[in-house]
Amino acid sequence: MICHASFPSALPTSGPSMSTGDRGRPTKKPDAGEFGSGSRQILALATPDRIGTVYRQIRFVGERRIVERIGAQYWCMGKSFELVDDQLASWLVDQPVFFVATAPLSADGFVNCSPKGNRGEFAVIGPRSVAYLDQTGSGVETIAHLRENGRIVVMFCAFSGPPRIVRLHGVGRTVLSDSPEFESLAQHMDCELGVGVRSIVRVDLTRISDSCGYGVPLMTFDGHRPTMDQWSNRKGPDGIRDYWAQKNQYSIDDLKGLDVP
Repeated sequence: MICHASFPSALPTSGPSMSTGDRGRPTKKPDAGEFGSGSRQILALATPDRIGTVYRQIRFVGERRIVERIGAQYWCMGKSFELVDDQLASWLVDQPVFFVATAPLSADGFVNCSPKGNRGEFAVIGPRSVAYLDQTGSGVETIAHLRENGRIVVMFCAFSGPPRIVRLHGVGRTVLSDSPEFESLAQHMDCELGVGVRSIVRVDLTRISDSCGYGVPLMTFDGHRPTMDQWSNRKGPDGIRDYWAQKNQYSIDDLKGLDVP
């Protein structure tokens, strides 16, 4: 399997057709059309299970392209999957944060992207279905967008270990906390259900894909904030419902969010 990353076409391509670099590494002038028009590529070999070692990295030093072996581990980029298998499911639930993006149908509506802490609040419930706990927030964009059109993408990225980004595109729907379906979905969650839980978002997946994640920084994880639980507990169940009535009935585009009596 060949993986690649594109670079700007302005990089120099002239140089000897084949010679030895300053440190004995081979340098080579690209053949016409070798990398395609307007791009240069980093070539790598990947093992069939998508985990491999990057064997060649292309760098430009003056007019020479130096190919050298580097020993970094990586996930081969740009692959799509038919389902979420056990290996991918384990990786997803281990990530401490994920991101949810939705949008209204209106061309001038506001696109929304929300970060979500994962304290066991994300679950793979089937080969092509996932779900996550929706905590009370000051907005209701995701719920309103799903209510209007169902489109959603959930994104995970590795901040430690091998670089990787996974996107889960699908059709989502909101299962409110007083719905009969809520309890069965909640059994998949590996966490306690706090006072602030507003709903569970279930997503039936239409596309499962990953990409390189080379541009995602390495960061250490210190821990989850206790602030949401503390705030919810202070308000209590009645106070949370009052908050929904004040803040969560309509999106910023005036789409219907929660129905609160």
